[in-house]
Amino acid sequence: MKRFKGLLEISFAGILLVHCVFAQDKQSNVQFKKDVSNVGTSAATFLEIGVGARAMAMGGAYTSVTKDATALYWNSAGIARVDGIQLELMHIEWIAETSYDFIGIVVPVPAIRSSIGFSIIYLDYGSDLVRTVDRPEGTGEEFIAQDMAVSFSFARALTDRFSFGITAKSVTQQIWNEKGSAAALDFGVLYLNLVQGLNLGVNLSNFGNDIRLYGRDLRRTIDPDERVANFDRVPVNYNTGSYPLPLMFSVGISYEKALRSFGKVLLAMNLNHPSNATESINLGAEYGFRNLFYIRGGYENMFELDRTNGLTLGGGINIPKLGGIGVRIDYAWSDWGILNSVQRFSVSFY
Repeated sequence: MKRFKGLLEISFAGILLVHCVFAQDKQSNVQFKKDVSNVGTSAATFLEIGVGARAMAMGGAYTSVTKDATALYWNSAGIARVDGIQLELMHIEWIAETSYDFIGIVVPVPAIRSSIGFSIIYLDYGSDLVRTVDRPEGTGEEFIAQDMAVSFSFARALTDRFSFGITAKSVTQQIWNEKGSAAALDFGVLYLNLVQGLNLGVNLSNFGNDIRLYGRDLRRTIDPDERVANFDRVPVNYNTGSYPLPLMFSVGISYEKALRSFGKVLLAMNLNHPSNATESINLGAEYGFRNLFYIRGGYENMFELDRTNGLTLGGGINIPKLGGIGVRIDYAWSDWGILNSVQRFSVSFY
């Protein structure tokens, strides 16, 4: 109970800290509309696309569940619980004909009760024609757009129940010749078996600096005063706005119960406090039969203002280790309303 009380105090302190980070200036006498969601106020929103078909089939309620390579995204403290080397691969045909890929690898370091991990997230927008006012059908050139995050994680188990993790990441966004970058940190803790089968996780993601785009296409020459004939090619550099990363604070709780010969069931919930949306709840459930077959369901972003997604479903097959390597194949389907649905596939080697 003392450990439980101590962890609750840490969680409440974290919530208070994040509230201070997100707090707005209240000294102004100007009246603002308060029932807004802040959607569209952050850069690098690809960092909010969930990783792992298992996690997303459970509605993203995964902060306290992570004990695999997807913990590199959800809660890095979870990689301290990985028994052996794990590799996770995921591909999504994302919204608006874009594609999203994730690769993550975790390597345990038993000598210091720790694990290290490395991951790459890549969102490809494809290519399109370069168009101008004078040449609306295209100039013959093409441009690309892409987002990428490269992360390195370290986690350590302080006791048989409590672990912490930290992730350092480099975030870049590019469109044609313009590029912006930022550095960010994730912090996570995981506490197992508050009571038998009940786990608690806390995670803060994307704590870093703002992103501003720079590039050669923002450099131009202009005529500042058409009345002066010999003063018409002045070099200028257009400034773009800077925008913060999508900061996310989440608290997750999960409960796993063995059903003897009938398998086991897992229930999970996340409480989310993002910087660019209203608070929400993720719910998820999983039923596993003899560690071979799984069916899953969940619901994302309950109670979030202006939310688009919601119901999630999926399943998985676990192929036991043959020749020392095990494989888990997972599938997830997510409802995105007017944006139709999204399907995810991921493969885990352990």
